[in-house]
Amino acid sequence: MLYIIYPYRNRELKRIENSLNSLKNQTNKSFTVYFVDSGTEHTLAKDVENLVNTYDFVTYVYHNTQHQPWNKSRTLNSAIKSLDGGFCFVADVDMIFRNDFVEIANQLQKPNKATYFKVGFLDQVETQRDKEFEHCNIKFESTSEATGLTMFPVENLKKIHGFDEFYHFWGSEDTDVHVRLKHSGCDVQFYDKDILMLHQWHESYRIKEQDKLTKELQLSHIVRLNYRHLNHANDSKRTIVNKSTWGNIMTKSQFQELETCDTEMTSILNTLDRIQHFLYVELHNLEPGIYRFRFYSNSSEKSLKQKIKKHLGKENEVFLTMKEVNDMVLLHIISFYRNKPYTYKVNDKLQELYLTITL
Repeated sequence: MLYIIYPYRNRELKRIENSLNSLKNQTNKSFTVYFVDSGTEHTLAKDVENLVNTYDFVTYVYHNTQHQPWNKSRTLNSAIKSLDGGFCFVADVDMIFRNDFVEIANQLQKPNKATYFKVGFLDQVETQRDKEFEHCNIKFESTSEATGLTMFPVENLKKIHGFDEFYHFWGSEDTDVHVRLKHSGCDVQFYDKDILMLHQWHESYRIKEQDKLTKELQLSHIVRLNYRHLNHANDSKRTIVNKSTWGNIMTKSQFQELETCDTEMTSILNTLDRIQHFLYVELHNLEPGIYRFRFYSNSSEKSLKQKIKKHLGKENEVFLTMKEVNDMVLLHIISFYRNKPYTYKVNDKLQELYLTITL
């Protein structure tokens, strides 16, 4: 049996349908799909659930993580932990599978060996055309450096505690798990004999990155940090990660408790000293409980304070942009508090940030 895991958030329905239809037509039916929806917006999530439930080989799971940054590693780990053995394949809604993919994948299964696959990439025009797999015009092919689409022996993944949950947003988590599996003695091979999958075109995620605050959660330079973490994994020869816990998702009841919490909110002005003191002193020393924090910018307060201090000859406070506050707070949370139930939001006017967390 092959377990196929889709980590998913906020992608269009047609893309999902194309991918699952290609699995529906497999020559070998010895597989099951776990479609793990990590916090898709509720209106779309209902449509997604209705769609995937039309396929009898798919199990749909929803995570209440819509107010947390994307964490593909934890999404995958939540499914991997539930498997009893065998092999799992990390899929993607961009993939269209050749009708003999499962048959060939099952033939490639060997103890202590992971296999990842060459992919053919379609351009935007070709993606929109309704063609049979063998008639699609491939723009370019992936190389062995593209590690995202891999079939793993489940027990080998469990031994190293799955994917490293430090990685958030995009980049390096797939290569990291390859590196650690190799360090643990597992063989990792690249299948390039034939193209068994096609990649549906989409706009690069890098293009969406902005140097200003947005409603959609973003963190400046996170790809570079993820890559540095990957280098550390390689250099240190480490194997096991997520040592305290792995694959644990905030429950629906925990999410609702955060959303309905009426604890008094603590407001923190966007000065460097206040943000640093909150992150490195106050937060660490709080007693267990649910807390709400508001980070805000007050231009009139800033202007008045600066004028008074300048008149008195005192050092001016250092005010941060709300983007800078966002990056400091969000990086701190995902680095040290990612295993705690929390929600993190940017208000519509992009002037305030809200953190609610259970400590």
